[in-house]
Amino acid sequence: MRKKAVVLGSIVAAIIVGIAVSASSSPTETANLDVGRMHGTISTAMGSAILGDPSAPITIVEFGDYQCHQCYNWFHNTKPAITRDYIETGKVNLVFVDLAFLGSDSLKAAQASYCAEDQGKYWDYHDLLYNSQESKIDGGWANSERLKAFAFSLGLDMNLFDSCLDSGKYSKRVQYNIQQAKDHGVGGTPGFFIVGPDGQQQISGAQPFSVFKQILDPMI
Repeated sequence: MRKKAVVLGSIVAAIIVGIAVSASSSPTETANLDVGRMHGTISTAMGSAILGDPSAPITIVEFGDYQCHQCYNWFHNTKPAITRDYIETGKVNLVFVDLAFLGSDSLKAAQASYCAEDQGKYWDYHDLLYNSQESKIDGGWANSERLKAFAFSLGLDMNLFDSCLDSGKYSKRVQYNIQQAKDHGVGGTPGFFIVGPDGQQQISGAQPFSVFKQILDPMI
């Protein structure tokens, strides 16, 4: 009888733990674990929130690393025109998917972006990282201390953010995104897929606005 009680107690404890784990998952994380979110052949389920109108007919999927210098160049030199002419006009939306491979700080920075997303600040944090990038890979500008300082500057709840980052809450999410890049032959950053109603086209590197325009306009 005692043995049965012990077994029953273990089962109850396991159920309680399962409920606790489920309750601790943020609504944002749960939403992005929807493996049904596909853009072309790419699962963007664990990528960023969609920038722009979710119903736009064309999606740019960007694979990037926050320590990537060419990603920095694209962010500053090409993305503003794409945002102005295509995203803000509702013709195109954009999803960022991590290919965090340049260093250990790349992985932490990617995780930090999703900790910021928990508080509704993904794109603010994303932009701040690319505006704060320094030249040396793993040179300290994107270490845990600085990532927390960036969160503080955005007015985030630091107890929540620190707990999220220190726990590695989104480490598997970032690894999933890295695997998506590998599965689609993306060998470097930035890498892009332009996904429209009739298929998808790949662009490699920090190409100028004119290259994107040549592909986007015929799709619209």
